[in-house]
Amino acid sequence: MTVMTRLAVSFTVSFATALLCAGASAAPADTYTDADFAKVEKIDAHMHLHGALPLFMQRAQQDNVRILTINVDYPDFPALPEQERVALDLHKRYPHDVAFATTFATDKFETPGWAKATNAQLDRTLAAGAVGVKVWKNLGMHLRDHAGKAVLIDDPRLKPVFDHLEGKGTLVLIHQAEPLNCWLPVEKMTTASDREYFTKHPQYHMYGKTEWPSHEQLLGARDHLLQLHPKMRAVGVHLASLEWDVDELAKFLERFPKASVDLSARIAHLQHQAIANRTKVRDFMIRYQDRILYGTDLASSGSQPDADFAADAHKAWVSDWAFLTSDRQLTSPELAKPFQGLALPRAVVDKIYAKNARREFPQAWH
Repeated sequence: MTVMTRLAVSFTVSFATALLCAGASAAPADTYTDADFAKVEKIDAHMHLHGALPLFMQRAQQDNVRILTINVDYPDFPALPEQERVALDLHKRYPHDVAFATTFATDKFETPGWAKATNAQLDRTLAAGAVGVKVWKNLGMHLRDHAGKAVLIDDPRLKPVFDHLEGKGTLVLIHQAEPLNCWLPVEKMTTASDREYFTKHPQYHMYGKTEWPSHEQLLGARDHLLQLHPKMRAVGVHLASLEWDVDELAKFLERFPKASVDLSARIAHLQHQAIANRTKVRDFMIRYQDRILYGTDLASSGSQPDADFAADAHKAWVSDWAFLTSDRQLTSPELAKPFQGLALPRAVVDKIYAKNARREFPQAWH
């Protein structure tokens, strides 16, 4: 990944920041203003922190943002033991501000005893303070078994781990597939960040790669997993890879009442939809206000100065706040056309930014 990334969509922070147009309108009634930004508790429920980051933490505290940092079985990130060490250290130093989700390696899943050892490892990390478990897109888009077959998330050989997590009531953060843009030619992708990410990471660009499952097959496997585990609590991160249409997202949420979704690295896709039909996007956010978590997917890196990462995070948080709380005309380098902010009611904003995350992760941020 680059020095400042969103896991699924790697791009510089200028692509994360919606720039306000001149001539802002007055704020609607029952909505927050720019001046309320630091007054309102916010939880960024999808970040990847890889270091002590004292300046970033100072900025987060000033902006009234608490963090869920998520460990991922991703080769561009530090090794999993180092991710766990850093997450535990941040949580111990900032127990009121930083919670963390753990993960597990899948490369040896065919080894005898893998599931038992993995469950034991997860139990130890959860006992140490982890508040959830992340499952990544390598299931379906990278991992193959000894016969060369792609391993999907509903593979029976993985089932003992998901059975264990369901039995413990552990929240599972599921990243399956990618934006639908991933299966399109670069020039037909709808956001600049997707065009940049898949150009720089061709191994994850699935256009024309028939040797891997389709977008539909990957999401079908995810849905099958949820059917097999009806009591499992889950968050479909990155708008559950249904970012292109809030109507499809609504179907997912209706089908799986224990599932929520987060906004991480997909707000630009909501903005894209808002260009043509702001009302539909706004109505979706209000209707499912109890099922949506705020998140950015920003990731720190040892090659980026702490102060720069702090500044980048602040800009992203402020720009997302403008889209969700104001009714101003906004623009973004992500998109060719302007869009109007959603001006969500305060009660809805409070849930999306903090209350839903506190409900889903009741052990966190005390």
